[in-house]
Amino acid sequence: MAVGPVEYLVVAFPGSRFTGAIAPALADAVASKAVRIIDLAFVYRADDGTIETIELDDLDPGDLVSFEPVEGEVTGMLNDDDIRKLGESVPPGSSAALIVWEDLWAVPLTEAVRASGGQLVAHERIPADVAEAALSAAGSDR
Repeated sequence: MAVGPVEYLVVAFPGSRFTGAIAPALADAVASKAVRIIDLAFVYRADDGTIETIELDDLDPGDLVSFEPVEGEVTGMLNDDDIRKLGESVPPGSSAALIVWEDLWAVPLTEAVRASGGQLVAHERIPADVAEAALSAAGSDR
């Protein structure tokens, strides 16, 4: 079984203002079969640097209303050490969502590369703000 590229994203919010507003966009990506959510966790980093981790399975079901449309098994790919290390990148006094997903759109490409005897030699993600700045500087209308 081919697996597409797996990526993670850490999205921080000042204070504990995570409201689930990103859930509809995440649900749309899952519904379109562009991605499959592999893991989803939440952290809060206190002003003193202490990190409180909250796995999706540990949240009160009443808090998950905005996440109900997100289908797919959450597998627990992030372990406690991963969550702690990623949580250290969150500014003190902020909360964050840690999202791990598989790029399903890339599975057919992965299969075609393997079938032709090819191999992946480089894969790098260019941050959106960097790409936007480059396109803007190049005068792209996109």
